[in-house]
Amino acid sequence: MTHPASRLFLLCTLALSVGALRLEAQNVLVSIPDQCARTAGMHVYSNVFIHKETGDLMGYELALKHGGESKLESLLYVYEGGADDGIPLSGQVIKNRLTLTGTWVDHLVEYPSKKKTVDEHSVEILGTPDTSTFRGELTISGMEDHHHVRLRHVKNIWPSNNLNANH
Repeated sequence: MTHPASRLFLLCTLALSVGALRLEAQNVLVSIPDQCARTAGMHVYSNVFIHKETGDLMGYELALKHGGESKLESLLYVYEGGADDGIPLSGQVIKNRLTLTGTWVDHLVEYPSKKKTVDEHSVEILGTPDTSTFRGELTISGMEDHHHVRLRHVKNIWPSNNLNANH
């Protein structure tokens, strides 16, 4: 038989955990409309999928916006288990070949210590977009060397599709 104090401790721990999860989920849901608004009117390319075994959201999305002349503004979304904030990249298009660069500031939490850390990775994308696909190379420092990507043109970033239940 479990001691009443142990049961109370377990119930309190469970209640605090559920409260923390609700708060974290609420923060994510608040940022989804912001991400959708940021990418409205941009050309979005995606290879995002849900992993069958783990249920994790995986893949990349690239949102592009022409900033005048040959300048480009973009957001790269890296999904490694869940939704992510976009990584701002800038660059240019020359003869339909684009070059984008930027810095990914990755905020991490180490477990079990819950120590917060920040990693910075330089990001470079070289490729060719058209009306239906983007093909190119993605390089993120500190990760795989060159990652060949083929992204298909989609209407919105993944969180926007699921926020509106259109995915």
